[in-house]
Amino acid sequence: MKKRAVIYARVSTGDQHLETQLLDLREMAKQRGCEVVREFTDIISGTKSKRPGLDQLMADAQRHRFDVVLVAAFDRIARNVRHFLDVLDELNHLGIEFVSKRENIDTSGPLGRAMLTIVGAISELERSLIVERVRAGMRRAKLEGRRIGRAPLDIDRVAVISDRRSGMSLTEVAKKYHVSRATVCRLVNEARGLKSHGGNQEKAAPLTETDNLQAAA
Repeated sequence: MKKRAVIYARVSTGDQHLETQLLDLREMAKQRGCEVVREFTDIISGTKSKRPGLDQLMADAQRHRFDVVLVAAFDRIARNVRHFLDVLDELNHLGIEFVSKRENIDTSGPLGRAMLTIVGAISELERSLIVERVRAGMRRAKLEGRRIGRAPLDIDRVAVISDRRSGMSLTEVAKKYHVSRATVCRLVNEARGLKSHGGNQEKAAPLTETDNLQAAA
């Protein structure tokens, strides 16, 4: 069976021509014996983080709708080196080949596989550096006496639970104490000795008839 290929082409302005890239990539797909199932294009600067065409390509990749990505050059698909490595790493994890015409890189071949190894090593190093920076920042904050994490909830919990059980709605209680509806649910559930399941509705059986009426509302 022919491999399913997609083409991605990008130009920065409307004065440039996408068709030049598309013609070359269609020919390359033909030479490789691939069936082009879709073409993605963007007319946008490479510095932009959000690109409709590329975003859709990556969404289709997650759904395994193709096997190969063909591009004219590295700089067509990524806004910077970090972005390029992220895209390549994600495609690799999804088992999708990446082929660049100008750089003559094909991740299905030995040179391409070696490149993926390098990409993986760089990504792992970057993650390790980020973790270390976060830990260093937390250590510094602790030494300086600053609080780490969310501040404790400064609220009369007994009053919140009492108001809720008295018949006040979630919204009314939340507004009165300047907290979210989810917080009200959590406090009531904690008072019952149950874990909140999230959302704005209380999942546990109400304790009183009043609570039953409120839950039904």
